[in-house]
Amino acid sequence: MRDFAAIDFETANSERSSVCSVGVVIVRNGEIADTFYSLIQPEPNYYNYWCSRVHGLCREDTEDAPVFPDVWAQIEPLIEGLPLVAHNRPFDESCLKAVFRVYQMDYPDYEFLDTLWASRRLLPDLDNHRLDTVAAACGFQMENHHHALADAEACAWIARQLL
Repeated sequence: MRDFAAIDFETANSERSSVCSVGVVIVRNGEIADTFYSLIQPEPNYYNYWCSRVHGLCREDTEDAPVFPDVWAQIEPLIEGLPLVAHNRPFDESCLKAVFRVYQMDYPDYEFLDTLWASRRLLPDLDNHRLDTVAAACGFQMENHHHALADAEACAWIARQLL
């Protein structure tokens, strides 16, 4: 696979619509062509302890951040015509669908591929199939796990190797 957009969301709480950051890596002809990262004001706008503990973000970080429709308006032209790739597709796809519903936006039925599923099928002997483990097995050392752009970069690396 040579052309795709790797995407990763972080959420503020247990609501899938509460995306608080997004990272996107655009791959064209097998090479990283562009990246995008933004904080997002989550909806609903509160953080739970567990989510903040995972990604390190809190309400103060996104207090002045744009709302999702404004961020998506910047992402949409970058990903036009590309399949989306995520590590654990059901999570990221459900976040995207949920936030589209919250803002009453028409969901374009994006094609999603899953590097987690691919890694389980193609690398069955790994101790686990977490993003950082699979990325390392594919030759990519993560520096900032659970930062949306770092996770999208790792996903893009894995996708170039396995998909």
